[in-house]
Amino acid sequence: MKPSQCALLSWQFELTWSLFEYHLERLEPEDFLWEPAELCWTLRPDSEGRWVPDWADEEPDPVPVPTIAWVGWHLGWWLGVATDHAAGRPPRERAEILWPGEQAAADWLRRARDDWAGALERLTDEDLERPATFPWRDDPRFTLAHTAAWVNAELMKNVAEIGQLRLLRAQSGKP
Repeated sequence: MKPSQCALLSWQFELTWSLFEYHLERLEPEDFLWEPAELCWTLRPDSEGRWVPDWADEEPDPVPVPTIAWVGWHLGWWLGVATDHAAGRPPRERAEILWPGEQAAADWLRRARDDWAGALERLTDEDLERPATFPWRDDPRFTLAHTAAWVNAELMKNVAEIGQLRLLRAQSGKP
C-alpha cells in the first residue's frame, strides 16, 4: 500500500530525528558552548540572564562557525515557527524563541520535535496542498508540503552540523 504524503513526510522526519538522537543523548552540557574556531556564533546571556544568539540580518563574510548551542537554538527557532505556521497559529518572532541553557537544551529540542510531529499528525494530504506561509511568503509555487519537506532537509543539515561539532569537540581534548 502506498503511504500518504503526510505519512511519508512524517516517516522521513522521524528517521532523521532518530539519527539526531545518537548525538543528542551523548551531548554533555559543556559541549554546547564550546567554540570550535576564533570566528564563532554562539549564545550569550543578556543583562536579564536570557540567552541571546549572535545574529546578522545579512550573512557575514566570512561566515562564523556556530557552536552546538547556536545550531540547537536555530533548530528550535525554525522548527517552532514552522509548527506555528502548520498549526495556523501566529508565528513567534525570532527574539521570542529562547534557548533554555545547556542543562535543559536537549529536552527543549525534544519538545520542539514533539510539537512538530503532533502538527504533522493532524495534517491531511489535502492540508499539504495549502499555500505555504513559511519559509516562503506569498509565493503560490510553494505549499505546506514544501514546508514539511524543507523541515526535513533543514533538520538533516542541522543534525549533521551538531554531530560534526560534537565529534570535533570529543577529539579536541575539550578545552
